Amino acid sequence: MFDPVQVRSQFPIFQQTLPKGLPVTFLDSAASAQKPQTVIDAERRVYETHYANAYRGVYRFGAQIDDELEASRDAVRMLLGAERVEEVIFTAGTTLALNMVAFGWGRKHLKAGDEILLNLMEHHANLVPWQQVAKQTGANIRYLPLTPQGELDLTRLDEFLNPRTKIVSVTAMSNVLGTLNPIRKLADRAHDMGAVLVVDAAQSVPHGIVDVVQQGIDFLAFSGHKLYGPTGVGVLYGRRDLLNRMDPIIFGGHMIEQVHLHESSWAHLPAKFEAGTIPIVQAIALKTAIDFVDGLGFDAIHAHEQDLVNYAWQELHQIPGLKVYGPPPDRRGAILSFSIARAHPEDLAQLLDRKGVFVRHGHHCTMPLHAWLEVPATVRASFGVYNTREDVDRLRDALLFAREKLRLKAV
Repeated sequence: MFDPVQVRSQFPIFQQTLPKGLPVTFLDSAASAQKPQTVIDAERRVYETHYANAYRGVYRFGAQIDDELEASRDAVRMLLGAERVEEVIFTAGTTLALNMVAFGWGRKHLKAGDEILLNLMEHHANLVPWQQVAKQTGANIRYLPLTPQGELDLTRLDEFLNPRTKIVSVTAMSNVLGTLNPIRKLADRAHDMGAVLVVDAAQSVPHGIVDVVQQGIDFLAFSGHKLYGPTGVGVLYGRRDLLNRMDPIIFGGHMIEQVHLHESSWAHLPAKFEAGTIPIVQAIALKTAIDFVDGLGFDAIHAHEQDLVNYAWQELHQIPGLKVYGPPPDRRGAILSFSIARAHPEDLAQLLDRKGVFVRHGHHCTMPLHAWLEVPATVRASFGVYNTREDVDRLRDALLFAREKLRLKAV
């Protein structure tokens, strides 16, 4: 049985009490998740007992670091269902990983008149790099429309996906709407047109099973800090044949095979894309985070978070003037973004903070999406394994408190 109270006890940050005796109600895991004690201990252990640079020395500490990094790489491989360990590249996070694909693959293979297919729900990290590559190559960006509920309008896919499409880049789960996108279907259609599929999995990896082979994913990016792991480390997965045909975009030590005065050649995978000193300790501790979620089980995680979303959907819709954006609970992940009529999102976030309820407000790095929603900003509550129905109750009560403070009348 999944016991969120027992899970919560493994996170030191929740063992504190805020002023006025308030518990910590952390509802911002979509931005960055809290860390269990095991992950904190894993980082400390490396620093305290055998830290060294990676892939540099044969002495005891260096060899141990190398072994632990490769064990972590293999843990990521198994997490993603990848076939080969060299298809796992350690990066600084999702943003860098997506930039690596945009500039390493896109800039090399796109030409004038080619098309990149995106959509309005994409995070800026999966939009701005493609804008820059399109400008440099002469490629065109097209946007698959959304349905009124904030899902991809697949009935119009044939209008936007054609032989000129070379790249389809899509989030697996919207960081605002919670929308879960049909990755396998998009992969099949993209491949039929000879395009590659790039998946921003920053939001989806912490919440459910990913299988890059079964889902037909060509490139995938995610960040460790959203998976209850350290900040500063992320992953780029790419099919080996594609990575071998992709250029590095960061150059220096470790990623080279030979360096001459006027030219150089690149090392084999994965070193080709890991220039300089990678986030060593963070990458090692990422394995501990993966072990943590594996121990809970993704089926149990999904069931628990789905219960929270269903409950929050029910409770929030009882608040006068509140509007939740995106599809219904059965077609979304553990995110609810909303607004309240005549209340500024920043005011709501500050008033919720008075009750110890921590949410994010703003455009959430999705300005085009918010323009489509016709709101400048929203408030976002996002759930993790440590949240409970009591957290939802405190969110509801804090929103009612905020309405009272803002003197909002029922609408």
